[in-house]
Amino acid sequence: MVIISNSSRRASTTVEKMKSLGFDPSLFVGAITSGEITHQYLQRRDNDWFAALGRSCIHMTWNDRGAISLEGLGLRVVDNVEDAEFILAHGTEALGQPSGIVSPKTLEQLEEVLEHCAAKRIPMVVANPDFVTVEARALRVMPGTLAAKYEKLGGVVKWMGKPGEIIYKSGTAMTGVDAADTIAVGDSLFHDIKGANAAGIQSAFITGGIHATELGLGSFGEVADLLSVQALASKYDAYPSFVLPAFTW
Repeated sequence: MVIISNSSRRASTTVEKMKSLGFDPSLFVGAITSGEITHQYLQRRDNDWFAALGRSCIHMTWNDRGAISLEGLGLRVVDNVEDAEFILAHGTEALGQPSGIVSPKTLEQLEEVLEHCAAKRIPMVVANPDFVTVEARALRVMPGTLAAKYEKLGGVVKWMGKPGEIIYKSGTAMTGVDAADTIAVGDSLFHDIKGANAAGIQSAFITGGIHATELGLGSFGEVADLLSVQALASKYDAYPSFVLPAFTW
């Protein structure tokens, strides 16, 4: 088993988090996260797009969830859009400051910053493409929502992680197992299932996650109506091989 996550944090942090969730990390070959891929691409800059990116950035990050370190990337965090060459989106709760501290912001305030950035026509790198995540049965807005907003404003966005093929190829490379012998399990049709479709991997869609409300599910383990699942799959153009109410056995 490999954890493939759209977490904006490094892979090592994700493996450590598994312990607090009650999992034995030794059960997993490892983890690959969108945050890890973002870090590697910003560090290596052996890709033409990243090589041309510049070093000064507006950093959208976390506050309550803990800020993301940019150590070792050679970046200069700025708080003035006029001084920025690109946006780096790790979170949706704060703006990084040149001093290294973070300044808490509302989603509306971050969207105002995006409007100024779009006017300057600077690109965005989004280190977590998720739109929302489930926390204590509630949905929390994730950086992918800001990235989608920025694209609507005419901005250029480099989406790191699912549903892109890179993260799936990295995951299968860690195991040495062919895609034909692999199955991806996830609760997001747009990210998990669509990504698996693109990578040629079978998939199991967990209905009790972020789509539970859309599917009219009110309790954990409740089985979704098959016609509702099919309609939702068509809406997102993402088609699972299998459908499960929860990832349990």
